[in-house]
Amino acid sequence: MILTTTPDIPGKEYDIIGIVKGCTVQSRNIGHDIGAGLKTIIGGEITGYTEMIEQARAIAQNRMLKEAEGAGADAVINIRYATSSVMQGASEILMYGTAVKFK
Repeated sequence: MILTTTPDIPGKEYDIIGIVKGCTVQSRNIGHDIGAGLKTIIGGEITGYTEMIEQARAIAQNRMLKEAEGAGADAVINIRYATSSVMQGASEILMYGTAVKFK
C-alpha cells in the first residue's frame, strides 16, 4: 500500500475510491501528568506525551489502512493528520486521505 501526503502519484493512473480515515482517542495517566508538571518547571521534552502521541498516530494509521484495504485500494493519497482535545486529559488523533485504485 502506497501512502503519500501528495495529491497524486507521478506516473500512476488511478480511480478514486473515496475518503478513508482512522482515529483514536488517547488519555493521559497520572504518571504522565506528574512528569509533565515537573517538565513545565525545568523545561524540555515531555517524552511520556510524545510516546503517547506516536502510539496514537500508529493506531490511527493502521485503522485508516484497514479501511483502505477493505475498499480495495492500492494507495492512499493526500494524507492528513488532525488532532483535537476531546475533553480535559484526552486527545483525538485523526488520519485521513483519499483511497485510490490503480488502473
